[in-house]
Amino acid sequence: MTPSETKAIVTLSLLAAFVDGEKHERERAEIKRIAEGLSQADGVNLPTIYQDVLMKRVSLASVAGELKSAESRQLAYEMAVCMCDADGVQSEPERLFLMDVRSSLGLDASAAQFSQRAEDIAAAVPAAVAGTPATTATPAAPQAPDSTELDRAILNAAILNGALELLPETLSTMAIIPLQMKLVYRIGQAHGYQLDTGHIKDFLATVGVGLTSQYLEQAGRKLLGGLLGKVGGGLLGGLGKQAVSSGMSFASTYALGHVAKRYYAGGRTLSTQMLKDAFSSVVKEGQGLQTQYLPAIQERARTLDTSQVLSLVKNA
Repeated sequence: MTPSETKAIVTLSLLAAFVDGEKHERERAEIKRIAEGLSQADGVNLPTIYQDVLMKRVSLASVAGELKSAESRQLAYEMAVCMCDADGVQSEPERLFLMDVRSSLGLDASAAQFSQRAEDIAAAVPAAVAGTPATTATPAAPQAPDSTELDRAILNAAILNGALELLPETLSTMAIIPLQMKLVYRIGQAHGYQLDTGHIKDFLATVGVGLTSQYLEQAGRKLLGGLLGKVGGGLLGGLGKQAVSSGMSFASTYALGHVAKRYYAGGRTLSTQMLKDAFSSVVKEGQGLQTQYLPAIQERARTLDTSQVLSLVKNA
C-alpha cells in the first residue's frame, strides 16, 4: 500500500470519527493526542490530517480519489465502519455517511454485510442492561465476590484482548472494546452493581479509555506498521511485530479490570483523579507483565477463529 493510500485511509477514519458531531470534548482531545502520537509514520502527518478534517478541508470525494487499489478501498471502508461502531451502534448520520462511502469507493453488497457484522458486535452488550436508562448504576444486595476468581477473569480477558490485537482483521480489533465493557460489567455485577452501558462507557472515559480513540490507536498502529488487513500470513507477521502496538490491549484491559475491581469493591468512592491515577499506575504494571504473558497471548491468537468474533463477544 502506498503512503498516499495509507494517508487516505487514516483521513477517512477521522472523517468517520466526527461525522455524527456528538463526540465529547474529552474524546476529541484523546483522538488528537493519538494523532500526535502516531505522527512518526513516513508520509503520514496525522496532526495535519486531524486539523484538515476538523476544519473541513478534505472531502470524501478527494479521499476516495487517493485509494487506487481494491485492497485499500476495502480496508478504508472497514476502518470507517469500525470507527462509527466503536462507541455503539451507528447513528443515522453515520449510517448515511457509510452509504456514501460505499458508493464513492464503488464497493459491492459485501461491504454492507461487513457493516452489519460490525453493528452486531457493537450491539453485543450484556443482555441485562439492554433498555436500562443510561445513567444508572444500581447497587443490589451486598456481595462478597471471589477475589481470586475475578483476578483470573481479568487476566484471561487481558490475554484474549492481547491476542485479538495481534490479528490483522479490522473486526478483531473492534471486538476488544465490547469485551472490555463486558469485563467491567461482570466486575460491577460481582460487587452487587447492575451497570448499564452508559455507566460503563462513562467509567472507561473517566479513567482515560475513549472508545473511538482507542480503536483509532489500535487500528492505526496496525495500519502504519503494515499489519492491518493482511490476511493469511498476517498472523505470523503480527506475532513477530508485537512492538507495533506495544501490547496496548493487554495492559489496558488488565488495568481496567483491576481498577474496576478496586472501584466497586470500595463502594464507588474513588474520585475522578484517583481513578485516573490508579489506571495509569496499573497500566504500567500490565505493560511489565505483558512480556511474561506474551507466549500465552500468542498461543491464544493461534487458536482464534476470526469468523466467530461475534460469538466470542456475546459469550464472554
